[in-house]
Amino acid sequence: MDKGTESYRKFYENGDESGLAEIINDYKDGLILYLNGFVNNIHIAEELTENTFVLLGTKRPRNKGTASFKTWLYTIGRNIAIDYIRKASRKKEIHLADYESVSEEKELEDAFIRNEAKIAVHQAMKNLKNEYRQVLWLSYFENLSNKEISMVMKKSEHTIETLCYRARNALKKELEKEGFEYEEQ
Repeated sequence: MDKGTESYRKFYENGDESGLAEIINDYKDGLILYLNGFVNNIHIAEELTENTFVLLGTKRPRNKGTASFKTWLYTIGRNIAIDYIRKASRKKEIHLADYESVSEEKELEDAFIRNEAKIAVHQAMKNLKNEYRQVLWLSYFENLSNKEISMVMKKSEHTIETLCYRARNALKKELEKEGFEYEEQ
């Protein structure tokens, strides 16, 4: 049983608020950056992450244990982001956050991605198709298995393997365009 499952069980079964606080502390930054890949706005991604944790705290959905806690949490976050995108596409809203400084986003990324090689990879990933960006993020930054990624993205494992292969090749081409030298191991 992973730490997230233990923390959620402590909150879900015993009503211990510290369990929810542990979950927020452990998963907040990664979930914000993952959801930012959907909405391309760090402020909205932060709101969607808050909504994910509010849903956990108020509705207390039951984790059936069919996947790791992280997979389950990211699936909830992904569904909230998709709902947001659907609603936003129906109404043309202008968010104040769209006009705020992007320095906050840069600070968050720099805190999460420490060295220059990882920053170059992150920048190149922005130029990839959304599916490629998602599968690479979940695989390499969140360390999810292909099975877990297939559950989050609601695709077969074989499709995820194919997406991973194509995404790595597309990322390699993007990095080469930017002058990054790829070292084969």
